[in-house]
Amino acid sequence: MGKAEARVKTCDVSRVSPSPETGRKKAGREMNTSANPAPAQSQSGFLGWIERTGNRLPDPVLLFVWFIIILMTISVAASLAGWSAEHPAETDPDTGAARIVFVESLLSESNLRRLLTLMPETFTHFPPLGMVLTVMLGAGVAERSGLFAAAMRASLAKVSRFWMTPAVAIISMVSNHAADAAFVVMIPLAGIIYHAAGRHPLVGIGVSFAAVSGAFSANLFPGQLDALLLGITEAAVQTVFGDYTANIAGNWFFIATMTLVYLPVIWFVTDRVIEPRLGIYNAALAGDGPDAEEEDLPAHATPDQRRGLLHALLWVIGLIALWTFLTIGPVAPLVDPLAPPEGRLTPFYRSLLPFFLLVFLLPGWAYGRAAGTIGGHRDLIGMMAEAMRDMAYYLVLSFVAAHFVAMFAWSNMGLVLAVTGADALKASGLPMWAMLVAIVLFGAMLNLLIGSASAKWAVMAPVLVPMLMLLGVSPEMATAAYRVGDSATNIITPLMVYFPLILIFCQRWQRDFGLGSLTAMMMPYFFGIISAGLVITIIWVVFDLPLGPSTGVFIDVPSATPGG
Repeated sequence: MGKAEARVKTCDVSRVSPSPETGRKKAGREMNTSANPAPAQSQSGFLGWIERTGNRLPDPVLLFVWFIIILMTISVAASLAGWSAEHPAETDPDTGAARIVFVESLLSESNLRRLLTLMPETFTHFPPLGMVLTVMLGAGVAERSGLFAAAMRASLAKVSRFWMTPAVAIISMVSNHAADAAFVVMIPLAGIIYHAAGRHPLVGIGVSFAAVSGAFSANLFPGQLDALLLGITEAAVQTVFGDYTANIAGNWFFIATMTLVYLPVIWFVTDRVIEPRLGIYNAALAGDGPDAEEEDLPAHATPDQRRGLLHALLWVIGLIALWTFLTIGPVAPLVDPLAPPEGRLTPFYRSLLPFFLLVFLLPGWAYGRAAGTIGGHRDLIGMMAEAMRDMAYYLVLSFVAAHFVAMFAWSNMGLVLAVTGADALKASGLPMWAMLVAIVLFGAMLNLLIGSASAKWAVMAPVLVPMLMLLGVSPEMATAAYRVGDSATNIITPLMVYFPLILIFCQRWQRDFGLGSLTAMMMPYFFGIISAGLVITIIWVVFDLPLGPSTGVFIDVPSATPGG
């Protein structure tokens, strides 16, 4: 869900900046760590080409500026050529036939007027913007109060050797909700835990890295990344089909299944492939950073921290109970009794964003008060303000992305490309599962060079989502297929911003461990994760399984209305 949207400032967990797409930010972002910097190394072959090519790419913000310039140029040429298509959802009131839509030049008088007079509205009406900032207000408190780090440490405090790999994997996947803390806390912590258990510490780092980054979209519950990507999906649908509200839980069942399937895959690869290959750890190979042999499991939680975790848990339970009461209680404001059956839970789905805000904010506050990291309301507000400051880069990226998406709609390029592409796919005779597999693989390859999930999806969605809708595929299914490929290659591309940090963690235990070594260690995880993701995608399409509450693989067009 990663990316160039935030900056890692230190390895101090309490000060790590939260981001909905952490762990995959690319070139152009500065990163400092408390560990010694890794020596400059380069790879050869295909991965070396990826590294060199990606390093030449500009920041995603500038990429979007280029995309806008290219879009404007193409719109002028397409307008002069009279490129057109039949609108899939509108008819001509005079003839009753499908309305013919022509590509409009973005340099026309009306479009230039719209660009220059509606710039604030174009920016602020970008659907992912409000969604992400809302969730970040709460996540920033949960992270800065120390709740995320304490919960991760407590969950692994007494894990047996046999269950160590699945425990580290599942907690690492779930900790994606903790954004940067998952990389800065979970991955080095896993190495320490494995070393303390007499196992190779690099195995622990590999397990956690694969689960946090390779399975980036997998989770038991929707979260920040769902709000971000489905918000972009919502904007893409609106460019062709008008009013549409995305269901933030629209991929819930799919990503939960990914979690349960990826877990045994990571377990098998770790215990049967990676650990036998690495063998017994030789402490003489330890690096020059903090003495690896002197590292030990984190100290037991203090009484205040344990009390804080209990208070946080009670708040989580209370919020779940409250939302349940508001949905199925005698007074159910989160249910619309006047709506059709498939739309009655629409208020509930739309309330999930405030729920995620509160489920991070209130437990984070409760933990901080008990643990002593929050002294009063000024500390709480300060943490929320810091979270917004750390989203500054995302605001800049959203500004250009919002205009790219809007200009795609103004030019009618998205609609014409979608209709043309849908006609071509229909004529190809390819089964639907094959089309979605192609999307998975394309996203995986593109992720090798451009890591920002939101940047890639903002470019792909305006064409891909309407095109698949014209073939009867729901926007949620298009998003799910994209997510499978988008995360799998995180762990093998040296352009992922945390790749150097992971390398530093490895070199603390083995000083001669290089980029090639890390890539080779993670390659079996990549093959396992991408293969499992493709199988899940195919099964979901073939059997038309529900992707989430009130969302399925297929959808009726043009009367497509989401469940949330």
